[in-house]
Amino acid sequence: MEALDLFLNNQFNESLDKLQPRSKESMYHALIYATVLEMQAMMTFQHEDLVSAGNTMKSAQDVCQRFRKRSGSLASRAAGDELTEEELHAEACYAECLLQRAALTFLQDENMVSFIKGGIKVRNSYLIYKELHSFIRSHSSFKGPNHKHLEGGVAFGIGAFNLTLSLFPARILKVLEFAGFSGDKEYGLSQLYEGATSHNLRSMLCALLLLCYYTFLSFILGTGEGDVADAEKLLKPFRLGTGEGDVADAEKLLKPFRLRYPRGAIFLFFAGRVEEIKGNVDEASEQRWIAVALFEDGCKAQQAWKQFHHMCYWELMWCFTYKRHWKMAYFYADLLSQESRWSKAMYVYMKAAYLSMLPEGEARPFGENEVELFRQVPTFKQKIAGKSPPTEKFAIRKARRYKASNPVRLPVPVLEMMYMWNGFSMISKRPELTEGMLETLLEAERTLQAAPENEYTLDDSCLIHLLKGLCLKNQGRLQPAEECFNQVYIRQVLFVHKTVHIAHLFFLLTIAKLIKNGAKYLTNNSQQVCNMISMYLFGWSSEKKLKFDHYLIPNSLLELGLLYIDTGRREQAIKLLQKAKNNYKEYSMESRTQFRVHAALSKLKADTSDQDEITAL
Repeated sequence: MEALDLFLNNQFNESLDKLQPRSKESMYHALIYATVLEMQAMMTFQHEDLVSAGNTMKSAQDVCQRFRKRSGSLASRAAGDELTEEELHAEACYAECLLQRAALTFLQDENMVSFIKGGIKVRNSYLIYKELHSFIRSHSSFKGPNHKHLEGGVAFGIGAFNLTLSLFPARILKVLEFAGFSGDKEYGLSQLYEGATSHNLRSMLCALLLLCYYTFLSFILGTGEGDVADAEKLLKPFRLGTGEGDVADAEKLLKPFRLRYPRGAIFLFFAGRVEEIKGNVDEASEQRWIAVALFEDGCKAQQAWKQFHHMCYWELMWCFTYKRHWKMAYFYADLLSQESRWSKAMYVYMKAAYLSMLPEGEARPFGENEVELFRQVPTFKQKIAGKSPPTEKFAIRKARRYKASNPVRLPVPVLEMMYMWNGFSMISKRPELTEGMLETLLEAERTLQAAPENEYTLDDSCLIHLLKGLCLKNQGRLQPAEECFNQVYIRQVLFVHKTVHIAHLFFLLTIAKLIKNGAKYLTNNSQQVCNMISMYLFGWSSEKKLKFDHYLIPNSLLELGLLYIDTGRREQAIKLLQKAKNNYKEYSMESRTQFRVHAALSKLKADTSDQDEITAL
């Protein structure tokens, strides 16, 4: 535990020095030593660090293997309680080594064979955890002196697998060969919470995974409803003055840690993320920005792992984005492009995007030019597990229009990327931030309408409508928001299916409502009626359709479905979400959209199984 304390107090090298001497003889020293090196390698993203961490984790796995029973499944080996406590611990450590080696395999190698090898490691790890979990439950009287650490290891493995697999849509589970198994999210969370609030060697890992879920995964791959209260509850025992929930039980269980990590960089980072989610990016007193201050403190807390600063830079970039402080956001994107190896294409794209948001006559920092930066983006393309990261591919596709000698500028590239990271849900609790974004979108819309029509006009117009809809939804203006989402979807349907004359049907429906409800309907829905008639007479006669940004259609259906959930229209929401899931393929950021659709359907307890047939329009 001393080595873990050193690590969480930012004494990373001292922690490694404490672990290394026994890493060849003790399975726990070997595992924790390799885990710390793997965390470092994932942050540096240097090839040699990844290789070294992989070799160290393989050595740790070999150490664990020496303590395992040699033959048969865990169930057969455990017949008559033949397994010793040491052998059970070896199983848990061995499974954890497999899981971490798989993660390194995906990052280190760029071919399908490596991807398959990694998948096999993941599956074998899962099977060991599953057998261990069953064994512990059926042998409740079998408890040695270190049983709490064994229970913590199993809770971490079972919790991690259940939570992670519950997030995956069925089609991705099939690729990973987990067909027929969908994790139980609530059970996974309960296992991790049990592990996090028990004083065992895996309590920190359980807590960190829960914090990642509450503050990142539920936003990026979910519906944007991260449980900040639970995140604060986990954080409070590790930081003084963080969180306001009822945390008596957590404080009692984790009392020894209450004062140990007040300046722990990891916990400062997550505390900043919690404040960011709550919208507390600025603070009137002392002119300090709460989230910004915490991320800056996280950077100041340690200098040994500079790569940890990059995580803070990324969040600082978004904090300034929400405030529309484009030059400050550019500054952090520039730092990332110079120092971080994770995704230079993305960082350069964001630099260009921030510069493009500045007025044309305003001086650019360092004399840089957004057009030249956009043109550089494809040159920084990289591959992870044999594929370019989806966000990188998206940035490269968006930057392509700047290849032309006289390029058509992107209307709101920062806000578009902000949507991809679900940033509009982050500003939903701060009306002034949403109002600022809406002002930017309205200005972009006026500029687009004043410009000559070109091949990108429809795509750009639909993008602005989608983002406007999100701002209007944040403001509680649900009817105009619904109209914005519908304009993206319906126009595309009509352009693609123009022979069906759906435009005529919508027009007749509007007239029918006017006849039935008379002046009252016209008074209450005048803007909607005008939009419908205008689109019928002018917009829907066009034969154009989206040429580049095909992702806008399934995402407009997703956002409309989420709006219907908020307004209690469950069945309509399910139909729209199923359309988004089944009717569209091979568009930008498809996996992320599919994750979010899956999360929304799961929330409604609707069918999330994969379907090959097309959902009827």
